Amino acid sequence: IRESLADVISSISPEEVPFQSNVGSENVANTYFEWQTDSLAATSTTGVIDGDDVSSFDSTSATTRVGNYTHIRRRTTIVADNFSALDTAGRNDELSYQIAKRGKELKRDIEAVLTANNAQVAGDSSTARETGGLGAWIASNANAGTGGALATGNGTTARTDGTQRDFTETMLKDAMQQAFVSGGQPSILMVGPHNKTVVSGFAGIAAQRYQAPSDAPTTIIGAADVYLSDFGTLNVVANRFSPERTAYLLDPEYASVCYLRPIQNVELSKTGDAEKSMVIAEFGLKVTNEAAHAVVADLNVS
Repeated sequence: IRESLADVISSISPEEVPFQSNVGSENVANTYFEWQTDSLAATSTTGVIDGDDVSSFDSTSATTRVGNYTHIRRRTTIVADNFSALDTAGRNDELSYQIAKRGKELKRDIEAVLTANNAQVAGDSSTARETGGLGAWIASNANAGTGGALATGNGTTARTDGTQRDFTETMLKDAMQQAFVSGGQPSILMVGPHNKTVVSGFAGIAAQRYQAPSDAPTTIIGAADVYLSDFGTLNVVANRFSPERTAYLLDPEYASVCYLRPIQNVELSKTGDAEKSMVIAEFGLKVTNEAAHAVVADLNVS
């Protein structure tokens, strides 16, 4: 007997993926994809004598070639054939419902992989290939706890955790200043749920809201959506799937998600009285220039 309930199923599972939503997206054609980084020479104030001839030239340093591996994630489902004949509550097609659900779960998995402090892995016949996560890329601009070690900045080495401490406005200002000196202009501060509430309590946040520019989001009651630093405006975004102990200061122009195989559904061979399906994606993280970003690491999570 069919249950007496409304034909509405609402999912309360968090599906927001702010990192993927804010950075770019592009396609790649290999499991190891590469790009080049470059930087400007230091400024100089030395003058030139009138009529001086050129006897030496500024160095033309080669660009740095870096790369990352693609990462495969999948979600699977199996639905008995008799479901198509049942009067199910809330949906007409159980298989379609389950595929859509797996797709949402996969998208959350991808967010966690991209923002993790995870070194890239080449993989082999017995080891899964892994993309280097955001924590393994940011090295130039960091405020970290004692005892830890920064990443190398090329995705090959994960940052070593240090002593955890409370997130403070001083730490944020320090990381933002480092990014500015390096030539970066972060516009997003991405934090976990606990540290989102910590940012809301930073000294002077009310005045900063009042002075926020009119062309950006300003005040949401109970939250600090915009932080005005001495070196630019940061939109504060909470991310359920990035590491809670890490705050990322991001310039979305210098990061993207690269897809070898975008999220897709694959029907699996039928071997019994059921339909089988797999939702799969192959993707990787591209950090065009890690010095455009900054990190405040080793934060308390409660």
